[in-house]
Amino acid sequence: MSSTITTDQSFVTQLREQIEYPHSGVLSKALLKDQVCQYTLFCLAANTEISEHTSTRNATINVVEGKGLLTLSGKNIVLEPGVLVFLPANAPHALQAEDNLTFLLILSEKAVEIN
Repeated sequence: MSSTITTDQSFVTQLREQIEYPHSGVLSKALLKDQVCQYTLFCLAANTEISEHTSTRNATINVVEGKGLLTLSGKNIVLEPGVLVFLPANAPHALQAEDNLTFLLILSEKAVEIN
């Protein structure tokens, strides 16, 4: 499902119902996009690797299910359900799914304040 919302609209979905694992590789579903953020659900088959890359936007990863390893600016971070990771713009990162892995990726246009 893909949707563009404005400030007077809401969006609700059950993330677990959106999960679809490919036989290999990555399946991404753009759930919604507004003028500031893009919300995409990523489903990675076990043993899938995403090579090192950067993004010009800030991002957060919120793990829904599965297990993997994120390498962010040379530091290894275990991905498992409940883990939230903030990736600053232009930070080099790579990912490996050990098991089937699903996470919500949020790309943002504006700076994020960390409390």
